[in-house]
Amino acid sequence: MQRRAFLATCAATAAGEAAWAALGDAPARLYERARLVDAAERPLKASQIPARQNLLFHYPFVGTPVFLINLGRPTRSDVALATSGGQRYAWRGGVGPGRSIVAFSAICAHQLVYPTREISFIAYRDAPGAASKRAEVIHCCAEHSQYDPADGARVLAGPAEQPLAAILLEHDAATDELFAVGTQGAELFDAFFAKYTMRLSLEHRGRERQAVAGACLVQPMERYCRQQVRC
Repeated sequence: MQRRAFLATCAATAAGEAAWAALGDAPARLYERARLVDAAERPLKASQIPARQNLLFHYPFVGTPVFLINLGRPTRSDVALATSGGQRYAWRGGVGPGRSIVAFSAICAHQLVYPTREISFIAYRDAPGAASKRAEVIHCCAEHSQYDPADGARVLAGPAEQPLAAILLEHDAATDELFAVGTQGAELFDAFFAKYTMRLSLEHRGRERQAVAGACLVQPMERYCRQQVRC
């Protein structure tokens, strides 16, 4: 019985990896499955996530930030994208009851700008600003790269040469819980850790490269960052 259960688990894992990889030339990178939780460590319910607000968690490493956004409307699915190196992949779209919940790396694909405890130059913008007439975009005020979260974080403007890396989410319809399971697209994590070695070590007490295990704390951007630059 134990052997059959083990083989079944292996088969299920292999099938899941094959399904993700089949989306394009750039296969998904699967990390440890982590439940999204709130400040009280309760499972975050997809149906309770407010629309068009900046939420933040860290995955797949303690030091790598992620935007979680309920766009308030269904996204496209199987969106054809490519990295700056030419690897093609297909973003599967939003998850949740309305297929409106998305997650993307909060590390800008241009100069690796990211939300710190002190300040953030990058965030989801629900409304147009002084430097952009576009609404509902992820905008980096450092160099004005803009990404469309409803279209796989495709680049809309600015110097970025590739989409933000997608964070793959699973939605359990029975419990309405959300799980982070991997990434797709250009991660840029090695360059990120190399560029901000000292700062990340201070922010995360030397655990910035530690893999996230078990659960991810989701919190509003304003609770994480003391100041948000708007442009």
